[in-house]
Amino acid sequence: MENNKLIELLNEMTVEEKIGQLSQISGEPYASENFEITGPLAEMGIPKKLVPIAGSILGASGAAATKKIQERYLKESRLNIPLLFMADVVHGYKTIFPIPLGIGATWNTDLAKESARVSAIEAAVSGLHVTFSPMVDLVRDPRWGRVMETTGEDKHLNERFAEAFVHGYQGENYSDPYAIASCVKHFAAYGAPEGGRDYNTVNMSERQLREDYLSAYQAAIDAGTELVMTSFNTVDGIPSSGNKWLLNDVLRKEWGFDGVIISDWGAVKELIPHGVAADEKEVALKAMTATLDIEMMTFTYIRHLEELINEGKVSAKSLDEAVLRILRLKNKLGLFENPYRAADAEKEKQLIFSDDHREKANRVAEESMVLLKNNSVLPLDAQKQKIALIGPFSKGENMLGEWSWKGEPDSASQIFDIMKERLAPDQLLYAKGSEIKETTEELLKAAEETASGADIIVLALGESADMSGEAASLTDIKLPPAQIDLLKRLSKLDKPIVTVLFNGRPLDLNDVEKYSDAILEAWFPGTEGGQAVTNILLGKTNPSGKLPMSFPENVGQIPVYYNHFSTGRPVETTTNRKYASKYLDCSNYPKYAFGYGLSYTTFLYSELTLSKEHMTKDETLEVTITVTNSGTVKGKEVVQFYVRDLVGEVVRPKRELKGFEKITLEPGESKKVTFKVSTDMLRYVHSDLSVSADTGEFEVFAGGSSLVTESKKFLLKEQ
Repeated sequence: MENNKLIELLNEMTVEEKIGQLSQISGEPYASENFEITGPLAEMGIPKKLVPIAGSILGASGAAATKKIQERYLKESRLNIPLLFMADVVHGYKTIFPIPLGIGATWNTDLAKESARVSAIEAAVSGLHVTFSPMVDLVRDPRWGRVMETTGEDKHLNERFAEAFVHGYQGENYSDPYAIASCVKHFAAYGAPEGGRDYNTVNMSERQLREDYLSAYQAAIDAGTELVMTSFNTVDGIPSSGNKWLLNDVLRKEWGFDGVIISDWGAVKELIPHGVAADEKEVALKAMTATLDIEMMTFTYIRHLEELINEGKVSAKSLDEAVLRILRLKNKLGLFENPYRAADAEKEKQLIFSDDHREKANRVAEESMVLLKNNSVLPLDAQKQKIALIGPFSKGENMLGEWSWKGEPDSASQIFDIMKERLAPDQLLYAKGSEIKETTEELLKAAEETASGADIIVLALGESADMSGEAASLTDIKLPPAQIDLLKRLSKLDKPIVTVLFNGRPLDLNDVEKYSDAILEAWFPGTEGGQAVTNILLGKTNPSGKLPMSFPENVGQIPVYYNHFSTGRPVETTTNRKYASKYLDCSNYPKYAFGYGLSYTTFLYSELTLSKEHMTKDETLEVTITVTNSGTVKGKEVVQFYVRDLVGEVVRPKRELKGFEKITLEPGESKKVTFKVSTDMLRYVHSDLSVSADTGEFEVFAGGSSLVTESKKFLLKEQ
């Protein structure tokens, strides 16, 4: 539809019909011919008049169901404006990929893009038009449950994954029927709640917000994301959904975003308990003034917006602008010509959970897994060793993780089943050992008896899926005591122990490290988790994941992250260590640092060189490092490039990730990897909020983790 036709359509709409477009409700009322509101939905107070005019719904899916809903809706629609169908397709629709934190651990944006493409295909053929993804909130606190939805603690890594996810969901253009619109979330700084407690206050300076927390959202917007979802938290004392400075001044005016802004579930009305609005009418005024377009699952717009317009407190123009943004999105997706878009019950059977999609999920899962420790016990010897597989995640436990909406845990591959296929019958022994949070003496003794007959023990331990995700914050991030008891009991058998971890956040692994000879971090690996884990344990696949977030020594260190500031009394150089910045009972550094991850081979870094020792602001220079596979098996390595600004106008981080490249090397093979340094890479937010690079000395590092020490220096000059 041409834009002038959209304007004509807008002008034909009544005020109430326009406000309906700004409202999103769940799909249940559309299941009946009469759009009945019953049960919990009635208790939520959905106005009956809203159902026939709402602009979008969430939670409905399946080709047959969405087509029926759209058909019923259009019968009642005076102007035949189609519904938008939206949902949380976060790390897969039916074929579930690793949680986003695990995808971040791949350091492979091509795989992230491919995972989003598969998710888009399955969602689109099931009738969905929009996914509430990617979630790009920078997070430094593993107590926060929603860390599992992020790609970690670093803004550069988050920016690159944000772009990849957007491109994967949206494709080249919407002539592709399997492209869906993406919605970046949660704007802004949702990943920095005080104490790691979900929905809690976020309090930081505007300089820090701009320097560290906003860039990944902007990367998604620059990549073309169609929607932005607001966060539940406050930004400078004002909740995001009613924050005019954040949404209108920064997002719309400064960044030029003219797409749709949608609230999170119920967040608009939460301005009342936040204490910045006295009633629903004031809520509607503040949200509309902030240019929030779609109110999700609260109803202040439909109840009060027309009244506010009549009183002159909200302009009719601002309502029209919001409605037009929504109509344009529907038009981009081709819904006026084909309101059912790609929904197709027959193709649904062919595409969803297909062998091709499952193979792609397996590939992502394999690259997501991080080998944290290996005292020469991995890979297992499938020909000689008798293996005792023990622990709740050996079989039957949910390996999909939270936000796997349509995923079926029972359909995921299990370690026990895959190992049973790969090993001789007398090579695999099994005992459960414990549940997630409890065990019994009977279970422990059975595990001991089973393990006593094996050469090596594989322990599959972790969090239950609901221990991370939304509203799942913790103050204790160790494994549950029952599982630690199992590990300690088995350690007394004096047999090598390989611990495989399934979890949605960085954990305190001191006990696990003490009693394990090898540790494999598998996250929640998704549909093909059992196969991916087995492939790595048996050496079919060489692990190549690197941590996208630091694992603390203990919860008392939090927040602990690699790109921290230097203090006035750094422990490394202060002469009198008593008065250095340190803990008395713990290191300053994490247990496992950002960018860390082992392999079954080894990589040697050498010959770090600069193309020149100084550059002007309009020049570039190249940094080259030689990487050699010095081991005996083929492997993938993530070459990481860090920069430190040695003297800044404000204190600068000790180092910052500025580039990375994942390479594959045969045994004995070497490769030169080059990173280009430009002035843009050196810019930062100054105390007056201007953004520029300072002249002076910079230090560059290249290696296999954020702890790399080999470096070179160069000078940035004005001319």
